[in-house]
Amino acid sequence: MKGITGNLLPGYRIYEYLLALNPHEELRNKILDVKKDFYDKYKADTAHWGKPHITLVNYLQYEMMEERTVNRLHQLAMGYPPVKIELKDYGSFPSHTIYINITSKVPIQNLVKQIRAEAQRLMKLNDDNKPHFIMEPHLTIARRLQPWQYEQGWLEYSHKHFTGRFIADAMLLLRRPAGEMKYQVLQRFEFQNLPVGTKQGELFG
Repeated sequence: MKGITGNLLPGYRIYEYLLALNPHEELRNKILDVKKDFYDKYKADTAHWGKPHITLVNYLQYEMMEERTVNRLHQLAMGYPPVKIELKDYGSFPSHTIYINITSKVPIQNLVKQIRAEAQRLMKLNDDNKPHFIMEPHLTIARRLQPWQYEQGWLEYSHKHFTGRFIADAMLLLRRPAGEMKYQVLQRFEFQNLPVGTKQGELFG
């Protein structure tokens, strides 16, 4: 990620983090086929290398904040129920992104709001680099498209159909060194839907 600005602590490593929901393997492969077709036709690099996921939040932070953030997200996930996700057809953000529509937005939006309420402070690097919470959930096919790629691609995909569903029983935290391309999975947080009393008992008992 280019251009990290504001007050930074010299000598401390900064990572870019991504918190996401991951479709199961069969659906992931189905989406990868769509992305490959898009790449073959329109040569959009982001369709070629981006893995299928639903982003909840992405942010920059010092590595030294990682453990606290992981602990907070673990607590949150313990009390959260699995999320049912329905995918249907395609949408776009003119004039740069084509994605698969998510029709079951509300449970994901509620999850993002809870993450924002409970972990936003831990995810803020400085005033210039605040976490980006995704309140319009979608599953990207290709982004950063050139005008011709977007126009021709959307002309085709606005008439195409896609259906899929999965139960998100966990969220993944990925990271990469700021400025690099490849994310690595750092942690998986399972949604356990435990009552708060049980959760606190397990945390503090």
